Amino acid sequence: MNETAAVSLQGGAPSAAHNPFPILELIGLNKAFGEQLVLDSIDLKVRPGELVCVIGPSGSGKSTMLRCCNRLEEPSGGQVIVDGTDLMDRQTSIDRMRQKIGMVFQQFNLYPHYSALGNVALALRLVKKLSRSRAESLAFDALSRVGLADRAGHYPHQLSGGQQQRVGIARAIALDPKIVLFDEPTSALDPELVGSVLEVMRELRDIGMTMLVVTHEMAFARAVADRVVFMADGNIVEQGPPEQIFQAPLHERTRAFVEQRH
Repeated sequence: MNETAAVSLQGGAPSAAHNPFPILELIGLNKAFGEQLVLDSIDLKVRPGELVCVIGPSGSGKSTMLRCCNRLEEPSGGQVIVDGTDLMDRQTSIDRMRQKIGMVFQQFNLYPHYSALGNVALALRLVKKLSRSRAESLAFDALSRVGLADRAGHYPHQLSGGQQQRVGIARAIALDPKIVLFDEPTSALDPELVGSVLEVMRELRDIGMTMLVVTHEMAFARAVADRVVFMADGNIVEQGPPEQIFQAPLHERTRAFVEQRH
């Protein structure tokens, strides 16, 4: 991430308590695959500087909801508003808006024939239309932020799964997005590699990065999230601060899910 972006995140990212206007807002979001309704009128707000974790059983619609936030999955209805712009409006340039929405995938999605530096720089060159030298400078800054400056010249096959995922995070934050979406970022990792990725996410939270994270890492959600959203059967069943969701859930379905994972 460039120096200006880093400063803006450290000094200028307002907390949710002080800025009520959401970076991301879902209003009545629906998604159907054929006759199967997988998202049923989802309403959700994510405010600047918030880290919101989405938990729930497999098949509850978590990843589908996340992918609808940048229209990688096309919603069937409702609104997706990012930084005040409705992504569903026909006048909206989705390519331009995606510059504001970072995405970190389960499976890393790195180009095998590019180095770590090349993977991050490529996004900057294609999306921001930067020169090679400028893109590589910003890419190196982003890799440094995730602890991989010494691996900049390594190719994906030379990196561990955790390192590859950190390259994926560097690629997302290098674009200086308004929000970063994480889709089960540790699910493809061996257990011993999970910690390094979660630590980078903690550091991003500490500098005020706005994040929406689909995760099965309950301890991470409990320790780091500002808010936890529990989904089941395509609905948001309950949301609130971690202490509510994990210690005193209001809904029986939430309680049963949390108890199964203790």
